Amino acid sequence: MKRLVLALALIAAPITAAPPAAPTAKVGEAKPTRNSYANPSAVIAAELALAKDAATRGQWTAFAAAAAPDAVMPYPRLVWAQEWLKGRPNPPKAMTWQTHEVWSSCDGILVVSHGAWQDETQNGYFTTIWQRQPDGRYKWVFTHNDTDVIDQKVPEMIPAHVAQCPEPAKAAPTPPRRGKPGKPKPVRIKDLPPLDPYSRTGQSPDGTVQWSVRVDLDGAHKFSVSWLEDGEQRDLLNELVAAAVPNE
Repeated sequence: MKRLVLALALIAAPITAAPPAAPTAKVGEAKPTRNSYANPSAVIAAELALAKDAATRGQWTAFAAAAAPDAVMPYPRLVWAQEWLKGRPNPPKAMTWQTHEVWSSCDGILVVSHGAWQDETQNGYFTTIWQRQPDGRYKWVFTHNDTDVIDQKVPEMIPAHVAQCPEPAKAAPTPPRRGKPGKPKPVRIKDLPPLDPYSRTGQSPDGTVQWSVRVDLDGAHKFSVSWLEDGEQRDLLNELVAAAVPNE
């Protein structure tokens, strides 16, 4: 089960790549429009803060603090991350990892981070979904990894991309509300519905970033992310993780 434990451990180590001063854009990428509220660099900062907290208070302690109440992880089937992390002893040595690229929804609610991790014997990739909370902070809602070989070279500047913003919908005017609008209630673990251990989906409120994870009976899972580009919802990431081989 070691590979599945890495799904959280990989982010806790020091980050070697410096965050960019501003999101970069390359040819062929969806560039943010004037109605975008995205700030993907904030997630790079959140990952740096998580690494610092892990070094100070311990790996699992930091991850529990950075996880949203409804965060999930495959271990090997989907579990509530807060329940899995509660009271878990911190490992004596954390892994190293580097963020290679991030993608944000147009509204800035969801940000996907992707990169490489290493330990003393192996390496691979990770992907994490971060979600902006009502107080403006980002917390992670899903993370996973695998030992597949990828380019381990750290980019000099982390590319940060923003999905194309949807066309504004023409809606009928709504009548004015009376009184002050209520504040959104925070999600509490005890209020969460039963978790489906084999399937989980999510998307940004504007629909420009969508993600899903499907778990097989043997524990293998498929994770995919799509985003809005050139007026179409297109695949961004498709990652397959094989079932873990039981330790003999």
